[in-house]
Amino acid sequence: MPCNSIFLKVVGLFLILLPYLTSLLLFQTKAVRNLSLKSSIGGHTDHADRKDNVAVILLAGGQGKRMRSQIPKQFLPILGKPVFLRSLQVFQSLPNISSIVIVLDESYRSQYQHVVERDPRIIWADPGKERQDSVYNGLLRVPEDCGFVAIHDGARPLVTEREVISCIKDAIQYGAAALGVPMKCTVKESLDGLFVKRTVPRSSLWEIHTPQVAAKNLLMEGFEKVKKENLEVTDDVSIIEAMGLPVKLTLGEYTNIKMTTPEDMRLAEVILAERGLKESAVETRRETKPQEVVAVKKVIRIAPTNTTASAV
Repeated sequence: MPCNSIFLKVVGLFLILLPYLTSLLLFQTKAVRNLSLKSSIGGHTDHADRKDNVAVILLAGGQGKRMRSQIPKQFLPILGKPVFLRSLQVFQSLPNISSIVIVLDESYRSQYQHVVERDPRIIWADPGKERQDSVYNGLLRVPEDCGFVAIHDGARPLVTEREVISCIKDAIQYGAAALGVPMKCTVKESLDGLFVKRTVPRSSLWEIHTPQVAAKNLLMEGFEKVKKENLEVTDDVSIIEAMGLPVKLTLGEYTNIKMTTPEDMRLAEVILAERGLKESAVETRRETKPQEVVAVKKVIRIAPTNTTASAV
């Protein structure tokens, strides 16, 4: 009898302490994960260890005419959540991101003010006439103490945490880095759009994605050169290339597609569903018809995430 009484008391005490032990375990697990990610991002230089070192410029000011939609593509919902908010979530979840500049037209900001109120790191910036103008406007809003800037297209909501971390890590080591994948398609060059001039060897070609990351001082210096020489740059690291400096290619995933057409939206929903994400109960859109999902899965083969490539 005494043994049974002691046993019952021990069990009772364990049940009382169980919620506290569970909370402690979850806290330690999260702390270890953040420490691991922080080490991955900032292990190369002393200043990279500062928490305020990396800023993000999220471009959400495009129109997306090829989407054939009445509203800009970055506001269209994927599984119930706007495209650019899914992009934003990836960066919000990472350590070492101290500032997030969202380049968004002022007329749309009131609809997303709740996002800013929840995250004090978020700053608004105005879009420009061209992409490079939007990036520059965002760069001017980046705090002085940020050493590196990751520029991401809000219309690429499928980028993964691991891709972002790898690209930042490469930029810290080499000064600038761009996420991309080796070209899979055969590329033909044509001068008139009617006849083939030549086939371009694809072994040395990469399809460039975002984020693209560079040291803030290099970007500022590069933009001065762009303005002085009236240069046109097609993407962010082109500015670094124009200065004659190296840009590291960071191997990404083929699933990091840009939302350009309605078919891209449906494919994105399939990819997110396969990652285990479900439709949001807060913001919903028409449900993708089952036959559409089946059709997309049949015609599009999603590449594995462990793709490797030889150096260019």
